[in-house]
Amino acid sequence: MDKAELARMIQAGAGKRKADLVIKNVRLLDIITGDIATSDIAIVGNRIVGTHASYDGEREINGAGRYAVPGFIDTHLHIESSLVSPMEFDRCVLPYGLTTAICDPHEIANVLGADGIKYFLDASERSLMDIKVNLSSCVPATAFETSGAELLIEDLLPYRDHPSVIGLAEFMNFPGVINTNDEVLDKLLAFQDGHIDGHAPLLRGMDLNGYLAAKIRTDHECTSADEAREKMRKGMAILIREGSVSKDLNALAEVLTAESSSFMALCTDDRNPLDIHEEGHLDSLIRRLIAKGCPTHHVYRAASHSAARIFGLDDRGIVAPGWLADIVLLDDLEQCAVSDVVKSGQLVDEAAFAARPSLEPIGLHSMKAQKTCPDQFKVPASEGKNLTPMMGVKPGLILTFREEGVLPREDGILQPDPAQDAIQVSVVERHGRNGNIGHGFVKGFGLKQGAIASSVGHDSHNITLVGTNPDDLSAAANRIIEMRGGFCVAHEGKILAELALPIAGLMSELPFEEVAHALEKLRDAAHGLGCTLPEPFLQVAFLALPVIPHLKMTDYGLFDVDAFDFVK
Repeated sequence: MDKAELARMIQAGAGKRKADLVIKNVRLLDIITGDIATSDIAIVGNRIVGTHASYDGEREINGAGRYAVPGFIDTHLHIESSLVSPMEFDRCVLPYGLTTAICDPHEIANVLGADGIKYFLDASERSLMDIKVNLSSCVPATAFETSGAELLIEDLLPYRDHPSVIGLAEFMNFPGVINTNDEVLDKLLAFQDGHIDGHAPLLRGMDLNGYLAAKIRTDHECTSADEAREKMRKGMAILIREGSVSKDLNALAEVLTAESSSFMALCTDDRNPLDIHEEGHLDSLIRRLIAKGCPTHHVYRAASHSAARIFGLDDRGIVAPGWLADIVLLDDLEQCAVSDVVKSGQLVDEAAFAARPSLEPIGLHSMKAQKTCPDQFKVPASEGKNLTPMMGVKPGLILTFREEGVLPREDGILQPDPAQDAIQVSVVERHGRNGNIGHGFVKGFGLKQGAIASSVGHDSHNITLVGTNPDDLSAAANRIIEMRGGFCVAHEGKILAELALPIAGLMSELPFEEVAHALEKLRDAAHGLGCTLPEPFLQVAFLALPVIPHLKMTDYGLFDVDAFDFVK
């Protein structure tokens, strides 16, 4: 901005000249007081310059009495887990009012290393919405799985001063923090003067104190109101998460009050295009919180200004003179019914998306696993052990639970038993490092036959499979390898449904509408085989995340997160 541009903003705000754009006749929600006033909104460049009863603009939008609120900010997500490229994610969610997305690209970083981070920073320079990046702090997440890359502090520092970078992303290795691991301390020390995102499921008491002493400020892993309140009392900002798998809104809604809304924000973490098509994005969280009785303007505050303040984005989050012109027009305030979006002073439409510079895909040949055979999916029975430890899955939670059961045996091989909802879970190493295949058993899927496979396996993104027999498990794994990554459902050796994800084995090159359609077919195919989980593929993806309690499966075997060791 130069002096002439600043002068033009001042003059237009004072009504001495026309603004570039005026949104006429809106009902403006004051997220501070809750008042609603009829107003025009004057914009010059990317900045709001005035809110008043009457302005004239070179261009004008008829607000037609609609409500105007600040653009929404998703405070924690992994764009890769939307299954579409960052540019397609932009086209998918911006029309739902999401004007800023704060992402941690650690999914692609676990596959491609620093090149994955650069890919998202390049996207941030091309997208209409603001893609802000927290630099991935835990790649790999632990030493108990095989990852495609490793990021040390030396790999992160070259990106620290990029204008799209906020700080250090979710610090999942909370045992490493508490035990003052040297490498962990190096990363924390380098960001003591910036933002550090938290990730501390079920961490309480003195251990929480030690974790927070590292100047970690946020948490999106709270699953109960009591946990959230303790963390808020100790200075953490709480991010209410409601994604395709992790669904904490019902448990945390009571915490969002007039007193707390300045210290809370909203996030999706992971939401796929099918869910976005059926439910919306952050707008879905807003209307559900309002329906649960949370004060309306405080919900919109948490979705905008509070989020911006928590993450140091001091130019946005309120519709007022001098602030970034990120504005959402709503037909209905309580239903958060989005009808138009203005991003940085530009009306969002297909022409605006078409004018963006292109971004070439990367990681198209990152799938390095070898083809499998059914014998590799046979699990030998342990001598002298009748009870087999199993993972227990519940819908809406990425937490898993420890269960046990007696499984049938045949020629010394443990057999899945769909009758007791006990099926096999396997993880195939895909990065070409060691060829590991880890095996175990899981309850909670309801699968009666066939297999489900995914190359999205947080956080190291090996191939994760669940199934009822070795033949289908092998067929599903081999199709994932042939597609260079993706999802599939197999039955009697045939592939019933699939979605290729060739960008690092995580993202499709297709438009989000086609991805949503493919996900619908996959979900129907999984349910047709008996699966009872609403979102089976994202649930599969989190079975391999060994930083979330209690039991997880990696390519090395069944892992006890509480003991931070493998199950013996």
